[in-house]
Amino acid sequence: MLQNLSLTGKRISLRTPTQDDLPILYNLIYGVENPEWKKYDAPYYPLEFCTFEKFSKRMKEKMNVTDVPSQMIIEYRGQIIGMVSYYWEDQRTRWLEMGIVIYSPEHWNGGLGTEALSLWIDYLFENLTIERVGLTTWSGNPRMIRCAEKLGMRLEGRMRKCRYYNGEYYDSIRMGILREEWDEFKKDNPLFNFHERTS
Repeated sequence: MLQNLSLTGKRISLRTPTQDDLPILYNLIYGVENPEWKKYDAPYYPLEFCTFEKFSKRMKEKMNVTDVPSQMIIEYRGQIIGMVSYYWEDQRTRWLEMGIVIYSPEHWNGGLGTEALSLWIDYLFENLTIERVGLTTWSGNPRMIRCAEKLGMRLEGRMRKCRYYNGEYYDSIRMGILREEWDEFKKDNPLFNFHERTS
């Protein structure tokens, strides 16, 4: 198991989850019925209730890695506020997508998600043999689209009116950034070139 990997930014840090984090994460995800964060995080897929035991088993499987973790906790002022993750759309062709969720609205709109994703993108490019990092969202989440744009990601695809939710049609949005684009972005934006790793 990968132990105690941490990426430190100016205000937030990313770190690998531990057994002690599981009750906190479970409460953030399932502690409130119809949580506010789910209204923006692919709400067309219902949040299905999960027991703590099943949640813990699923998390432990993801934590049981020896190289690059597929998810990391976002911490702000010593408090868990969210998670970043990645998954393979197709590992054989090195097609990787990433995601982020910040659970409490009080931590939205302050740039914390942008900082977290900047650390995450940098880490993924440094540690995986990939040429692109992708992100898929929907037109009902303009904050996510702006965050991706701030990090130099480009709109690569818009599938129009393919998400029907609460009586309205929304677009599916695909964004991405190439390794050489990220390298140039960091040169032009030193604000995001600050991460420090400890393990």
